[in-house]
Amino acid sequence: MGNLAAFTTVTHFPLRSISTIDPGRVLIVAPHPDDETLGCGGAIALLRSHHYPVQVLVVSDGTMSHPRSRKFPAPILRQLREQETIDALRILGVESSDIKFLRLPDSLIEEHIDSAIAQVSNYLRSTVPTTIFLPWRCDPHPDHRATWQLFDQAIRSLSFSPRIIEYPIWDWDPEQRGTVATTAKVMGWRLDIAEIGKLKQNAIAQYRSQTTNLIDDDLEGFRLTAELLENFAHPWELFFEEIR
Repeated sequence: MGNLAAFTTVTHFPLRSISTIDPGRVLIVAPHPDDETLGCGGAIALLRSHHYPVQVLVVSDGTMSHPRSRKFPAPILRQLREQETIDALRILGVESSDIKFLRLPDSLIEEHIDSAIAQVSNYLRSTVPTTIFLPWRCDPHPDHRATWQLFDQAIRSLSFSPRIIEYPIWDWDPEQRGTVATTAKVMGWRLDIAEIGKLKQNAIAQYRSQTTNLIDDDLEGFRLTAELLENFAHPWELFFEEIR
């Protein structure tokens, strides 16, 4: 199964409540600062409201969103994006002490997989998550696929087997959606987040560097479009799990 071409039919996937998941200790893995809130913000808020422990690991430093900005050179942009993550997750119920920034180079995660495996494996051994939310393995963005690969390899060295739940980000964009080969059989399901929808939107709004003209001196800088953001305003979130 590759990328899901039938994204227009996702409402056919079963709708679940947070009480049916029983995730235990949760780790949310984000390739870039904001992916955790876009793809899993509702899940995070619901998990915390039910007192499940949630930790978040952000893999890249996010500094390639505006590489030509003089007002926000890479060190300043990294600080900004990390603070946005802290602010967003605080709204969702996660304290800064439960957030880790791996700070791999944005857009170059794949090149650093081998060197990061040991660090990620040690982190997983220290946190012992029961459930890990990873970016969808077939996501069009190479950093997202590389993040999945990094954790897939790191998990193999563990003495325990966490449940893996995957979330899409760029598959929602028809212009980027493509086909990535995989032999995995995957099932999709939706999480009902209607009760905390406004909370998620407030958290997304903390990412002003990605959703507004805050950084106005890089004409080719990245910005999440209103059309794409609409896909993260549903009263549900979409997740995939491999059928073994």
